[in-house]
Amino acid sequence: MALAPRAFCRLQQRSIISWALRAAARRRNDRDKCSFDKGTFFMTETAIDLCDYIRAVADFPKEGILYRDITPLLASPDAFRESIRLFADRFRNESIDVIVAAEARGFIFAAPLALELNVPFVPIRKPGKLPSATHSYDYELEYGTDTLEIHVDGVTEGQKVLVMDDLLATGGTVEACCKLVEKAGASVVACAFLIELTGLGGADKIKPREVFTLIEY
Repeated sequence: MALAPRAFCRLQQRSIISWALRAAARRRNDRDKCSFDKGTFFMTETAIDLCDYIRAVADFPKEGILYRDITPLLASPDAFRESIRLFADRFRNESIDVIVAAEARGFIFAAPLALELNVPFVPIRKPGKLPSATHSYDYELEYGTDTLEIHVDGVTEGQKVLVMDDLLATGGTVEACCKLVEKAGASVVACAFLIELTGLGGADKIKPREVFTLIEY
């Protein structure tokens, strides 16, 4: 028997509401997995919870991967500014000489932090992207190898360097950045990230270097 239009509307509405409630529950469950210790970072009472600005995207870039999207944070001047403030509070007294980051999302956080700490920002890039003489470092991927480069005059012997990226997963790229910095004769003070996916073991891979993250999943 066909439903009357009004009854169909009510049923459809209940279905939509049920779906919305399930989706909200999934978001709450995912949000609960986000760790952001407000007590650690000299927070004010009005400080922003950065977890609220990280979006979970299922099956991206391929099926089975839960992608942590930072674009909502970047779209909020207040949240973006807060992340830089927290990084600056942590490293302001560490006598950092240089901040380096690998392309491309690491640049987003490294450049404004370098301005805040009044130190140089030096990019680490793929081969052929830097115009002057470079140091290079080859590192292993799951299938094959890759290479990173830094200008020879980017970091110098004896300098104290902060290595930055947006996210720490398996740690392969940031370890290569550290090796490249150390190859130039500089020392890595710490590696700093907006997000760490703790189950992937990246922090263990880059030991004994210090790891500092604002958000953990």
